[in-house]
Amino acid sequence: MTPMNCIVNDMVGENVDLIESIQLNKQSDQPLYLQLYGKLQKLIENKQLHADYKLPPIRKLAEQLGVNSITVVNAYKLLEQNNYVYSKVGSGTYVAELKAGIKMNAEELTDELQPEELKLMDQGQIRIGPNTINFASATPTPELFPVEDFKNVLNEVLERDKGFAFGYQESQGFYPLRESIAVYLRDFGSSIDPGDIQIISGAQQGIDILAKALLNFGDYLVVESPTYTGAIAAFKSRGAQIIEVPIEQDGINIDLLEDKLKKHHPRFIYVMPHFQNPTGYSYSYVKKRVLLELANRYDTLIIEDDYLSELDYSGQELAPLKALDEQNRVIYIKSFSKIFMPGLRLAFLSVPQTIYGEVLAAKHTSDISTSGLIQRAFDLYLRKGIWQKHIMYMREIYQERYNAMAQALQSYLPREIEFYLPGGGLTFWLALPQGCSAQELYLECARRDVLFVPGSVFYPTSRSSKYFRLSFAAVYPEAIEDGIRIIGKAAEKLLGINNTKAEGAKGFAPLL
Repeated sequence: MTPMNCIVNDMVGENVDLIESIQLNKQSDQPLYLQLYGKLQKLIENKQLHADYKLPPIRKLAEQLGVNSITVVNAYKLLEQNNYVYSKVGSGTYVAELKAGIKMNAEELTDELQPEELKLMDQGQIRIGPNTINFASATPTPELFPVEDFKNVLNEVLERDKGFAFGYQESQGFYPLRESIAVYLRDFGSSIDPGDIQIISGAQQGIDILAKALLNFGDYLVVESPTYTGAIAAFKSRGAQIIEVPIEQDGINIDLLEDKLKKHHPRFIYVMPHFQNPTGYSYSYVKKRVLLELANRYDTLIIEDDYLSELDYSGQELAPLKALDEQNRVIYIKSFSKIFMPGLRLAFLSVPQTIYGEVLAAKHTSDISTSGLIQRAFDLYLRKGIWQKHIMYMREIYQERYNAMAQALQSYLPREIEFYLPGGGLTFWLALPQGCSAQELYLECARRDVLFVPGSVFYPTSRSSKYFRLSFAAVYPEAIEDGIRIIGKAAEKLLGINNTKAEGAKGFAPLL
């Protein structure tokens, strides 16, 4: 049996508003009400149905679709729960004014905290003051931003392009910048055509766009467990069913992943192969290869979020998963914001041609285009080799902070606390003994003016966790030792230890 094609018309005043081509497949495993919800959701998000449009009456729509009225009732109810529509008693159901898209940004402290922590801040029990040692933020300290260099390329662009620098770029992005990015990626073994690159306003927007383009309500997807909070929020906003697969020190648990692929046939697998957030784990070459093989075998896509591959302190060869992708299964997201200037919000996507139209349409509904001036300036920044010079500088600064934190962890934490030395990135992942809650340690440290992120934040279910994440991005070397010493004392209190053991905490890997 083929899917039903239905065209539904409804009169609103003198205008005829059209809902076109709603296709429901009665042979699908997905319930009909979820199918209808997903179709209407996309029509609303793509602004094919405008705010205050009156949806057809339940009985009328059910008749035209050839479904039971309860199917339409459940779909409308779900749309209302997710703020896509509103109802008027005795009048009907109307399309709601869409709110701004997700603005979650894991670099900022408050976006990585749970409602309880935010409530405590509002009540004044937790304050972020000038003396707070902030191991929660993964945003660089301001003096590291390349202000002078960027000011010079901005001036050059303004002198060269005049008013054209302020015009809208094509939705796909400034073509010379896409060329520069393609050249830059060759150094990492990736061969990407400029025509396959989509410029976006930060990696978070990229994740939001992919969620809009690829996910319908109730779809399955796989994430590493734990994973990036912004991705969790984007996928949840689509009503997707998130399948967690544990990540190990050399990458995702392959056996469990294959089991989930067989059982659920997910739309995609979301991974961060290098210095994963929050764990800092990096994939082995073998696991990268197996991951690609599984994606081919089970006909799914992989979203590769290249978080911080440039910040490698150990001389590893960190080729992106995309560089090994021979079957065009990998959607590659790369952000320049984290180690450039976060406020500029600049990143790009490389997507297979099979889904490019959907991604471009989703980008256009998020914003017409990313800032033309910033794109032109960053193109020049790449072409002149200033970016490469800046990366070397940042790597040197952050390796100093990385080593300072690694030494402090070994010196001041009780040996009952374990931690992983990732060899790169901006964070450390630590574990309390079994049965202890990092949330309790977090609250104790917050009272002592030291902040970090409890591990529970990085799981879709926000369950209690013994893990926690420390970032050194926003902390100077001299403050790192003081902060870790305070965490050590708080941990001793929590664990009922009188004195820190002489041998210190256990690292999972050697110091660099």
